[in-house]
Amino acid sequence: MGTMEDPTLERHFKGHKDAITSVDFNPNMKQLASGSLDNCVMVWNFKPQMRAYRFVGHTDAITCVQYSPSGQLLASASRDKTVRVWIPSVKGESTSFKAHTATVRSVDFSSDGQNIATASDDKCIKVWILHRQKFLYSLSGHQNWVRSAKFSPDSRMIVSGSDDKSVKIWDQTSKLCVHSFSDLGGIVNQVAFHPSGTCVAAATSDCCVRVWDVRMNKLLQKYQAHSGGVTSLSFHPSGNYMITSSNDSTLKVLDLLEGRLFYTLHGHQGPVTCTAFSRQGNYFASGGSNDQVMVWKTNFDSVDYSEVLSSHRRKSRSHVRPASLPCDQAASPPPPPVTMATTDAATQRDTTQDHADDDDGGSQQNMSPQLENTLSQVVRQLDILTQTVSILEQRLTMTENKLKEVVEKDEVPSYAHQR
Repeated sequence: MGTMEDPTLERHFKGHKDAITSVDFNPNMKQLASGSLDNCVMVWNFKPQMRAYRFVGHTDAITCVQYSPSGQLLASASRDKTVRVWIPSVKGESTSFKAHTATVRSVDFSSDGQNIATASDDKCIKVWILHRQKFLYSLSGHQNWVRSAKFSPDSRMIVSGSDDKSVKIWDQTSKLCVHSFSDLGGIVNQVAFHPSGTCVAAATSDCCVRVWDVRMNKLLQKYQAHSGGVTSLSFHPSGNYMITSSNDSTLKVLDLLEGRLFYTLHGHQGPVTCTAFSRQGNYFASGGSNDQVMVWKTNFDSVDYSEVLSSHRRKSRSHVRPASLPCDQAASPPPPPVTMATTDAATQRDTTQDHADDDDGGSQQNMSPQLENTLSQVVRQLDILTQTVSILEQRLTMTENKLKEVVEKDEVPSYAHQR
């Protein structure tokens, strides 16, 4: 399947004076933000000649940073009980509001950028309208600190994780907890929705990562890949991989389709406290207790799309390992041609664009070679999409069959140390 290379460390940023607690890429891929116990938010610019911005305003440790979907705003949560919303430019202007009566542990933007969700040691999750920071409602039910709360991709649900060793799913319409996964064997450090919206994952202090199906409320996968508490996790936008950070000073990449450990990365001295993929998935960042932020190039996802497809076709024809598809990617629709984040499609897109620009209103009766070329490119893209849909349908069938088996046996596969 093309050249599957190991992730490579691209650069590291030094400037924080204490442990890093959170990292997030600007969707425009020109910046990376980090929060630290040193009360500062740093914005690192990828242009070599541009200096980092240090944002000072919080009076206690930063617990979480996140960019808005547009990348034009940056939110930070802090032990000082406030949330700040920054304009991530050199001036670093911000507005601040008191969000909770205790430490704010996490902040998350809804997919349309209109709302933010905050989680706190006051055991509550709160939802706010970003504009003027207007309070909307609270979600109460956890018995202890809430460390993480995230919107689903369609923002209709929120998943939260707490020191009460439970993960809860909340419905935004009814404002009620619709399901609780409890007795997890450790405090929940971070939760996230799978890009398809059908699964949630939790990183816990008992060295485990668990993935549940939120439609059947069933545990799909449990990974015991780390030898220390799992501090954070992030889904690759394809939905096929997850990256996790741990107190055991490693990062792990999990292959969710095969249900196994894919890579172990050693780079940090001491605990790795946070990690996040970029929005396109071609980079990820990590932060540690040694005050350093590292940026890695993913590489393992750089295979070109047509090869992935032909490999999937071969697999689906031979029905290889239906058991290895516990997480349902099929619910996430295939991307339209213009947004295919793959080498192959990108090249096609560029050539299409050039031809379209060259063809300045030539006679429409006899089609110009450029237009014909453009149309054939479009047809090829549509073919790829059709194939993708059929692959996704096959995957869904395989997943459903596997789920039936699992439900009948009522057992959950556990993926212990591999590789």
